[in-house]
Amino acid sequence: MLKIWGRASSVNVQKVLWAADELGLRYEHITVGGKYGGNDTPDYRAMNPNGLVPVLQESDGSAHWESNSVVRYLAARYDAEGRGLWLADPAARSQADRWMDWASSLIGEPMRALFWGFVRDPVHADLNAMAKAETQAADYWGRLDAHLTANMEKGRPFVAGDRLTIGDIPAACFLQRWLNFPITRPHLPHLLAWHARMTARPGYQAHVMPPME
Repeated sequence: MLKIWGRASSVNVQKVLWAADELGLRYEHITVGGKYGGNDTPDYRAMNPNGLVPVLQESDGSAHWESNSVVRYLAARYDAEGRGLWLADPAARSQADRWMDWASSLIGEPMRALFWGFVRDPVHADLNAMAKAETQAADYWGRLDAHLTANMEKGRPFVAGDRLTIGDIPAACFLQRWLNFPITRPHLPHLLAWHARMTARPGYQAHVMPPME
């Protein structure tokens, strides 16, 4: 059986748990990291030398880390026919890949600032940094809304086509948080409609929608 190591409150762990559910995989979830500890032991560092979560451990003992990489691995290995999360066509998969990387390289930065300021350590929040992050996040989410608007005109309700793929997962995990921060948000109708499609999925409900901590 697969093992997924990491605390359920981590947005990066949520990506992997949700992906595993979408693929119908059986796995053991082992809680480590944050207040639970356990990710600084020699055994854990042997799986991931960075000591971060998540780690996916295969039944043969091999370990995989970095959340987007793990989601890609799961989809490629367990959806080989490309009928679910994985896109067999390289050109189509490129669109999914770019939105996965966008979630890490762009939207991830202001989302971390807002999360730490509102949830993790509000006592020491840098209000100037949070104001900047709020503006940046609104701009970046607007870009995804514009992409989804163009996609919907072609009858494609997800970021890379007509079904949920690896491209939707990282951004959708961040979006759940953004919609629950006490901030002013622009009206982005196609982004909200996309989010509604996510909330209908059992894996998203189970792993992404519980209250932030």
